[in-house]
Amino acid sequence: MKARVLPRLWWPAGLILLLAQPALATQAHSAPEGLYAHQLAHVFFIVSMGVLIYWLRARQLVKVVGWRHIQYAALFFILWNVDAICVHLLEEQIAVVNVERLKGWQIRISAPNHPGLALEWLYYAAKLDHLLCVPALLFLYSGLKRLLKETNPDSRRAIQS
Repeated sequence: MKARVLPRLWWPAGLILLLAQPALATQAHSAPEGLYAHQLAHVFFIVSMGVLIYWLRARQLVKVVGWRHIQYAALFFILWNVDAICVHLLEEQIAVVNVERLKGWQIRISAPNHPGLALEWLYYAAKLDHLLCVPALLFLYSGLKRLLKETNPDSRRAIQS
C-alpha cells in the first residue's frame, strides 16, 4: 500500500515547489521598542539555557548521553543568542555597519566610520548564525531521541518507521 501512495504524493509536492514564491523570511524590528523587546528575548533565552545547563549538571543528569546532548544544545543556543545580539547591535542599534543589496544575491557590507575591514568581517562572520543554531537543533533532536529510546523500549520501532 505504501509503495503505491508515495509516487502519487511526489507530483503535488513538486508542483508546489515549482509554484512557490519568495518567503522573505527576514523580519525588521520597529525601532526602538520592537528591537529592545527582541534583544531582551535573546537575553531571556540565554539565561534560560544557562539555568538548564546548571540544573542538568547539579543533578548529574549529564552522565546520561541524552541529557548530555541536550546540555550541548543549550550551550549552542547560548552562543547563537550572543551572536544574534551582536548582529542586532552592530546593524540596528548602534548602526555602525551598512548592508547594501546589489543585484542578485550580492550584498555590500561597509563600516564607513571605521577604517579597516575588521568590523565588516566581524559582522559577516556573525551573520553566519546558522552555524550555531543548526548544531543546537541537531543536539536537541539527538538528545530527545536518545532519552525516548532509554525510557520506552517500544519507541525504537516507532522511531525507525
